[in-house]
Amino acid sequence: MSVAWVFPGQGSQKLGMADSVASIQGASERFQLASEVLGRNLLAICQGTSEEADGLNDLNDTRNTQPAMFVIQSILVDDLKRQGRKPSLLAGHSLGEFSALYASEVIDFQTTLRLLKCRSELMADAGGGAMTAVMGFDSQQLFQVVASTEGVVVANDNSNDQVVLSGMPDSVKSVVQKIEPKRAVPLKVSGAFHSPFMANAAKSFANELQKVSFKDAIFSVSSNVDPSPSKDGALLKKRLENQMITGVRWRETMQVIQNQGVLTFVEIGPGKVLSGLAKRSLNGMVINQISSDSDLGH
Repeated sequence: MSVAWVFPGQGSQKLGMADSVASIQGASERFQLASEVLGRNLLAICQGTSEEADGLNDLNDTRNTQPAMFVIQSILVDDLKRQGRKPSLLAGHSLGEFSALYASEVIDFQTTLRLLKCRSELMADAGGGAMTAVMGFDSQQLFQVVASTEGVVVANDNSNDQVVLSGMPDSVKSVVQKIEPKRAVPLKVSGAFHSPFMANAAKSFANELQKVSFKDAIFSVSSNVDPSPSKDGALLKKRLENQMITGVRWRETMQVIQNQGVLTFVEIGPGKVLSGLAKRSLNGMVINQISSDSDLGH
């Protein structure tokens, strides 16, 4: 049976999410190692008991969200592998792409964690922008309005009726007013992620990536920048370099999953965002969600 493993990104985190994986083999060691790399108690942050200063006790701070989500996803992945389960295709939404690369053994745990520490700090420092999720709109109109409005892009093309706009606050607001969507939700972010406004941060992150060796993947990975599946480590690295300044092509990723003959779609990690998108977009597919030890059959 053809199976896709997919990994959600920021927005799916919630306090207490680490408790659901605490009993899985290697979980405590993972959190201990992550805390050493970050210089703060990541488990306590996930549990809401941290007393870190400067706002670093908040799970929703991107500097905590990104490593925390990855650690939990890595624990779940390792247990799935111990059970002998194997995917035919991997994909991750934004931050989740790092978990996909880890699961496909392109980069190891410590390397991924160090990259996410760098990425999250760069993104936290890139202020001045805004992001808004819009649902229920005329798709053709939206893309036309975005194309004719300076200072805004589609950051996440999630499905036919859900996208995230990113850019300068006034530009994002202008597009929303013109397209009159059924719903618009401003996101609590510090910058215009997945847009050209992240160019300086992306350049700094690319320099960090150059220090890292990427192996060829053992499972095909669909990237945000280019959803076509690949196992080529050098190509996957190049795509990751551009991820911060380009949109997340998730609608196309789901089409690739469908076209690859995948029969089972498995979301790994907290939340059900990707499962919800899949239920509305993918036909005839079994959709599962794994976020805890009980989901793994423990």
